[in-house]
This record gives sequence, C-alpha cells and structure tokens, in this order.
Amino acid sequence: MRPFVFVNVAMSADGKISTRERRQVRISGSADFARVDRIKAESDAIMVGIGTVLADNPSLTVKSPELRAGRRAAGKDEHPIRVVVDSAGKTPPDADILHKGTGKRIVAVSRRADPEQVAALGEHATVVVAGDETVDLAALLAELYRQGVRRLMVEGGGTLIWALFAQGLVDELQTFVGNIVIGGKDAPTPADGAGFLREVDFARLRIIEAERLDDGLLIRWSVEKESTAAG
Repeated sequence: MRPFVFVNVAMSADGKISTRERRQVRISGSADFARVDRIKAESDAIMVGIGTVLADNPSLTVKSPELRAGRRAAGKDEHPIRVVVDSAGKTPPDADILHKGTGKRIVAVSRRADPEQVAALGEHATVVVAGDETVDLAALLAELYRQGVRRLMVEGGGTLIWALFAQGLVDELQTFVGNIVIGGKDAPTPADGAGFLREVDFARLRIIEAERLDDGLLIRWSVEKESTAAG
C-alpha cells in the first residue's frame, strides 16, 4: 500500500523549470500560487529531493492563515509532513524545511549516508533509512502510508520526479505552463534522470482538465500507463 502520489510542477513554454544555473525563477502568478497553497493544505505530506533543498531552500509551508486554520479545525497540524529524499544525508541541519512552521519532518536516507550527519538530522526530523545506495522510493512510500499519509504531493526536482515515473509510482501530474521561454540544453526539466529509451516504456498520460490560469495554462493529467522501467 502506498499514498496517492501527484506531482505538481511549473514549467516554461519550452519545458524548463529553471535556468541552466538552476536559479529559481518565477514562472506562474498569484492565481497559481494560491492554487499551489490550496493543494498543499489538502495534502498529508509534501516531498522534494535533496537537489531542490540545496538549490531553493524551500520551507514547503502552507502560507494562507485561512488554510492553516482549516487544517487545525480538522485536527491536523498546520502544515503537511515535509519529506526530503536525500540518499547521502546532505540536508543542511539549518535548512528551512527543518525549522520553518510547525509539524513533522521526515528525511529519507540510504544506508551509505554518513552516520554523524544522520544523527544531526535526527535532532530535527524523523530519519527513515531505505535502500543501500539510493533511497528505495517504493519502501519509503509504504512507510509514509503506514504513518498515515494518504495523499502525497511531490514538488521536485526533476531527478526525483523522473525516478518516481520510472518506477510507476505517480498517479497524477499537475503542470502549469508559463508564458516564457527559458532555453538552454542543460536547463532542468520536470523529469530529468536517465529518461526512457523505448516507447513501450513511456509513461502515458490522460488529460483530466485544462484551464487558463494567470498568463499560462494549467493541465491536470492522470497516469494511464505506469512504466515499470527502473531507468
């Protein structure tokens, strides 16, 4: 058993999520920011990879006081569980994700992570060890389910998103396509990693809905054919 997993990304019209320097850029506007805050509040947990933590230092907190109050009224913490996939245990102990906002944090590491760093992270988060060299994502999702997570939002980055698609662990993709072109052959995309080589392995999507939002387009896709490729 695992949670329902949905990926939320904002990308440029040419399919980039940031510059080749991996500098965070504003792709969507206020309406999409409000949407993202709402779907955060509706989630049991939000997951990112270590690359996103190191590049953007996100807090992944719910910004709206009304949405936080709604979670409290429902008997929940103000913020969803924040989850970091961090095979080597490189999350800085002072990272915003470990300190900003109340609620539970989970850092998932592999067995190769430095024990001292793991101990330091354990002072601020629950450390889950899954996998030998890299985090075993299926095992992590099973553990999150055991801890009560039924709806999991994935915010990035491209390496983590690719791995989840490659292992058939994504149920829905929500994509905001902005009205800018970033360019750059080395600029990150929503799903980086090795990429599929055979068409039979491609993750197939079905459009649930599409709507104009801000100066872009929001598309919700369900995963019709989940690939079993390992990359």
